[in-house]
Amino acid sequence: MTMAKFMEDSSTHVSNLNRALKNIKSEVMVDFVRQELASVVIITSKVASELELQTIKNYIKNVN
Repeated sequence: MTMAKFMEDSSTHVSNLNRALKNIKSEVMVDFVRQELASVVIITSKVASELELQTIKNYIKNVN
């Protein structure tokens, strides 16, 4: 998936990420996703733990 397509569907991705975090009983919520030069920045409500970061990483990897 291209970054442009990912950003086009960013509201869906925020919802899906929040659902994935809720499934692991996390208090962290994704507020929004933003594009930088060659990356995507995910802004969360709290500092994320290793498990939460791994959950986010796995979601991004599986979007393709």
